[in-house]
Amino acid sequence: MTDLRRTRLLIIGSGPAGYTAAVYGARAALNPVLVEGLQPGGQLTITTDVENWPGETAIMGPELMAKMRAQAEHLGVDLVSDIIVDVDFSRRPFRCTADSGMVFEADSVIIATGAQARWLGLDSETKLRGKGVSACATCDGFFFRGKHVAVVGGGNSAVEEALFLTNFASKVTLIHRRDTLRADKINQKRLLENPKVVPVWNATVADVIGSDSVTGLVLEDTRTGQKSEMAVDGLFIAIGHDPATALFRGKLDMDPEGYLLTAPDSTATSVPGVFAAGDVKDKTYRQAVTAAGMGCMAALEAERFLGHASAAGSA
Repeated sequence: MTDLRRTRLLIIGSGPAGYTAAVYGARAALNPVLVEGLQPGGQLTITTDVENWPGETAIMGPELMAKMRAQAEHLGVDLVSDIIVDVDFSRRPFRCTADSGMVFEADSVIIATGAQARWLGLDSETKLRGKGVSACATCDGFFFRGKHVAVVGGGNSAVEEALFLTNFASKVTLIHRRDTLRADKINQKRLLENPKVVPVWNATVADVIGSDSVTGLVLEDTRTGQKSEMAVDGLFIAIGHDPATALFRGKLDMDPEGYLLTAPDSTATSVPGVFAAGDVKDKTYRQAVTAAGMGCMAALEAERFLGHASAAGSA
């Protein structure tokens, strides 16, 4: 027999967007259920110092997420350690099936499943994440004042990350596997005219050197295969992000990159009653504070939707 649970508001995902939506949903007496997903707390759980969260001079990423979770729990949010593996948005109440077999029926749903940075796939890169390897210059650039950092990538994201890092680093090396950039011409011009930026063409990162922190890179020439070493203090990966939206493909409108599309100035998706917040719909800012803001918006919009639906049902 299927284990069925009924809720007015189901939140899928548990990063800043999900937990904030849960807090606002609880305060609106919606008795939300939050399914935490594969990585409770989201990407902040694999970061170290966070210095751009309002009200915190410095806090570790996992600690910040633990505080958000505790706040949601304190307000009575039902936190479920499970993963949603299937959704049916074709009728209301919506049906969302978890990996455990539990089925959630919900009058409204907030999707806050986030996005994951694409990585190079190196063991050394994984070992040194948060110790000089990062996928967010806005988050971590401040820690590299006066140092030499490298950025991997050739698109607009890589160029923008490199230009941002010139505000802090003494030197920024941009490493690209080809000999031309994919970024738009204006960004390319700004990058190549910046005296702090040195491009390295036709190269990939074969290894990251360091034990407790990044001290250098092993580069491989894409034409000859020849390897060389470069001393750097930090490595920023800027080869794109993948939104966690495979579950919703064919069920909600998305852009070509898989980000959920929402109405202007709103978190409303293409299905009334389903909302999207945070990195799952935001490929521009990708910050904890903007994700939290969208979580607030989604909960307020869900409350309004449920209020209108109740009014229509009783009319």
